[in-house]
Amino acid sequence: MGSRSKCDLAYIAGFLDGDGSLMLQIKKRSDSTRGFRFMATICLYQDARHEKPLHWMRDVLGIGYVSRRNDGISELRINGFTRVRTILTQLAPYLRFKRAQAAAMIRACTLLASKRYALMSDAEVRDLIDLTLEMQNENYSAQRKRTRSALLTQLGLTP
Repeated sequence: MGSRSKCDLAYIAGFLDGDGSLMLQIKKRSDSTRGFRFMATICLYQDARHEKPLHWMRDVLGIGYVSRRNDGISELRINGFTRVRTILTQLAPYLRFKRAQAAAMIRACTLLASKRYALMSDAEVRDLIDLTLEMQNENYSAQRKRTRSALLTQLGLTP
């Protein structure tokens, strides 16, 4: 991965705090044993007219890809349990507003990187649901929030 000074990491952490999101998503997947998979993503957003900092951050971190959305926003996305955990562990000392989300994401990625989802016990899946809800509750989004009961039902566990 790229060369990272403390100053660069602090800048990127501040950018994530202000114009970024941490997402632990549950995606339907018919070709998997459980029918679902988890996906961990760090996403940094910027007006497409000023996307140069996103390319710089990608170069510093040595990972991710920059893409342009149809609404004039560019985003730097970093996916994968090990990658997300590594980057967040490096950014964590400099985060202020997304510190709790980052801690929950690091714990979730540690569990997801250690064992295939299909082989996880029901207790481990429940832990992942709790971490997903912990991150959701820290979000500023006004969108509909999913309940623990709904997530348990979605993943085939009884509430």
